[in-house]
Amino acid sequence: MVISFYGEGCFKIQSGNLVILTDPVEPSSGLTPPRFKSDIILKTLTSFPAPKEPINPSTHQLIYGPGEYDLKGTTIVGLGLKKESSDQYIKTVYLTEIEDIRLCFLGHLSETPEPETAEHLEEIDILFIPAGGRPFISQEAAIKLIKQIEPKIVVPAFFKLPGLKRQSADLKNFLEELNHKENKEKRDKLTVKKKDLAAIKKTEVIPLFV
Repeated sequence: MVISFYGEGCFKIQSGNLVILTDPVEPSSGLTPPRFKSDIILKTLTSFPAPKEPINPSTHQLIYGPGEYDLKGTTIVGLGLKKESSDQYIKTVYLTEIEDIRLCFLGHLSETPEPETAEHLEEIDILFIPAGGRPFISQEAAIKLIKQIEPKIVVPAFFKLPGLKRQSADLKNFLEELNHKENKEKRDKLTVKKKDLAAIKKTEVIPLFV
């Protein structure tokens, strides 16, 4: 599995011929939107009622909102964030398992998940979590949540990047609190195999950069 980062909550997850894209960045963000064909697009934040978009298997299939989706040989479970959703928009957390690796996308999470959602966040191998503070979950609360979930790997999202127009905190304090050992060679992608996870005894933070 290869994980690539494009800023904010936008990640490309590639496993063989399967390509999943999460929360595509918009040009208005100041970042460059990815340009490649994806099989599945996950949106953790969408307006309500959701915009109508035809599902065309020859391009991609769009997933938004709670539910269980079986697509392209992969099961994706969407958990609604009821406290953070309204009659104008829906926030969703997604869980999926690819190559026997359990992934969790917390997306636009702004506070600690309610118990009915949190109880599903177990045995997570790779956790994607906002790490730049407001308007998302604070860095302190994010760190506390990571320690509760105890994933094998944490991949930060929604943090300060060159070109990003909105205000966001950088990763320095977040990484220091998690005892991350700085790697001066910044990378934009991560390759993971199931066998690699067995050797991880304590949560590792792996920041990716655009």
